[in-house]
Amino acid sequence: MDASLAKTDFDAYLDGIKTFTRDTLRPNEHRLNDADGVPEEIVEKLRAYGLFGMAIPEEYGGLGLTMEQQVLVTMAVTEASACYRSRFSTTLGLSSQSILWNGTEDQRRKYLPKLATGELTGAFALTEEQAGSDAGGVQTSARLDADAYVLNGSKRYITNANFADLFVVMARTSDTEKGAAGLSAFIVEKDTPGMICGAPDPKMGQDGAPIAEMRFEDCRVPVDNLMGHVEGTGFRNAMSGINTARTHVAATCVGQAARLIEEALDYAVKREQFGHPIADFQSIQNMLADSRAEMKAARALVLDTARRFTQNPDSELRADISCAKYFATEMVSRVADRAVQILGGAGYMKAHDVERLYRDIRVFRIFEGASQVQQMIIARHMIGEEAGRAA
Repeated sequence: MDASLAKTDFDAYLDGIKTFTRDTLRPNEHRLNDADGVPEEIVEKLRAYGLFGMAIPEEYGGLGLTMEQQVLVTMAVTEASACYRSRFSTTLGLSSQSILWNGTEDQRRKYLPKLATGELTGAFALTEEQAGSDAGGVQTSARLDADAYVLNGSKRYITNANFADLFVVMARTSDTEKGAAGLSAFIVEKDTPGMICGAPDPKMGQDGAPIAEMRFEDCRVPVDNLMGHVEGTGFRNAMSGINTARTHVAATCVGQAARLIEEALDYAVKREQFGHPIADFQSIQNMLADSRAEMKAARALVLDTARRFTQNPDSELRADISCAKYFATEMVSRVADRAVQILGGAGYMKAHDVERLYRDIRVFRIFEGASQVQQMIIARHMIGEEAGRAA
């Protein structure tokens, strides 16, 4: 498919994505594994559809889709394994958006076109043993030495680390500025001496979306690769793509819920007990109905939020993005649990897709800000609004 169709006839492009998901992605789910990730011939098709660049403006070689369009594409792709989405999401979310909104024009021109085509895979390196939701806990240091910054420290849980070509790395450039104020962001290219990637870590789910630890041992990064050529803006860089990432995660949960409901319904109408399909039993119908109603509610919430999305959302929209991410991730967990219950013993067996999907979706309540972080954002916004009205 010509990815340019996304701009001239989006409905036709979306139909093509749905066909691709049904005919290519789903039949190949059994090939996904942590060691190799998504098979390269499928990655080439993800590139051909423009998925690595759908959030990158056209002037930098991307599709420049609206957030609503991005959400619709994500929902379609994620009716297959979420690992496919993970293969391009680290590029189109936190990595490319950080460069787009905080990089110099030279940095944008150098990196964004190659990220948009998927020639480069991006990764985002923030999380450490003492840093995750608390970005201010970053301990990785960056010290200026002549024409380079020397990075030392470690990162963990970095998605796509073992085959990424470009890393946006958060490091501390100031000892006097405490917390997030002392952080800076760096663009670090693969094979930079002193940057070491470990083997993929074993994990509960999402086989095919590898994560790994990274170490920086006197890693010299050219001064030109300081994001925006300004120190102390690392936290802003970290947050610049977070609203895109959270909205995409919410959309992913809608796609995964739709798949789980399809699997549960198919089993319920075919499986017979006591001389009847189990779909005839009210207890099964209740679980199916609850799942569909909650999935539809999440879909409506995510689409409504996406329609109002801008790249610099005000505090109300940021809180609404948190609402969408929080509700959708909790929703898909309930849907997955019901799907296993409907399938009974079959749902617990690795031979059935529901068992894998059940494990895959658990992480969505954790990354891009755990559910408890989203609750805090939402509540603080509500309290701030109330205080403003009372003033």
